[in-house]
Amino acid sequence: MSTASALHTAIDPLAGIRAPGDPEHDVFLTGTVFMDIIFTGLEGAPRRGTESWARGMGSSPGGVANMATALARLGLRTTLSAPFGTDLYGDYCWESLADNEGVDLTPSRRLPGWHSPVTVSMAYDGERTMVTHEHPVPPKDGHCVPRTRACVASLEAGREVEWVKRVHEAGSLVFSDVGWDETGAWDLKALDGLAHSHAFLPNAAEAQRYTGTDTPEQAVRALAEHVPIAVVTKGPEGAVAVDSLTGESADVPGLAVDALDPTGAGDVFVAGFMTGTLAGWPLADRLAFANLTAALSVQHFGGSLSAPDWTEVVAWWIEASSRARAGDADAAEVARRYAFLDGLVPALVRRRPRRRAIPTIGFRDE
Repeated sequence: MSTASALHTAIDPLAGIRAPGDPEHDVFLTGTVFMDIIFTGLEGAPRRGTESWARGMGSSPGGVANMATALARLGLRTTLSAPFGTDLYGDYCWESLADNEGVDLTPSRRLPGWHSPVTVSMAYDGERTMVTHEHPVPPKDGHCVPRTRACVASLEAGREVEWVKRVHEAGSLVFSDVGWDETGAWDLKALDGLAHSHAFLPNAAEAQRYTGTDTPEQAVRALAEHVPIAVVTKGPEGAVAVDSLTGESADVPGLAVDALDPTGAGDVFVAGFMTGTLAGWPLADRLAFANLTAALSVQHFGGSLSAPDWTEVVAWWIEASSRARAGDADAAEVARRYAFLDGLVPALVRRRPRRRAIPTIGFRDE
């Protein structure tokens, strides 16, 4: 292979640890794929009895597709178990994940007559409001989980996730997140699967309520008593983490960017952190990389299709390094924090157009 060709190959973050007999896939995840329709550029929250106009609009697979796409774009071999309708929305989401993103959908199923779930998201003032329509999913007998290095689980108070225990016992590392506790109980003991988690990654509001603490820093220390790796995300302010396996702790600030749409940013953060963890990076580098991938994602709209790949990471690093060499003090500080990227990415990477969310799903190649 020529030098030029080598520079054009995809980056495999786990290339240095792959060995014969390893699982075929790196990450398994399961959940619901939504058809996301995103409106951006709104002047403010929609008001009752009025019509609001959006300056931007995009359509993309959402829900668990956000995480699956983010993982695949960072080079992790990803397999997904999810129901898909046989309607046009279902066709679009299936093709987008399987054909365009390289996500393995072997564990997934198509359901004739089942309407694909739809979410309309409205982004404004750095926040978002969502409206969702979903039909109940026909039951499935258990999860047939393939052997993988890691799994992603979304925990919910009072909901059993028996498959998490099985994959944990089989040697898979479980990375868990959690949603808002609508019951208001905020009881860690009610989170089935937490005891089998390798890492737990709630946001600051969730973490502080579950631990009864006042700050993300206090919350992450409390969570570290329950899981080997505890991470608390702080939105634009970054993230704080404790890795009890290595004895490391880190608090890494976020990157200042002009955010267009925060949809899926939390999923992209988890994907970035998982990539660094599976590759064996130091904790501070894992947090920095996760912050970077999330920051790159919010500059585009469209949930799953806003996730960055390595070409975008490299382009960002080249620009940040150039500004630092030109004497930009802020860029110099960022360059020092992200110096680990020098050993991970080639100096040149082919720039190829990455699929983004567009206002329709109707276009077909002529």
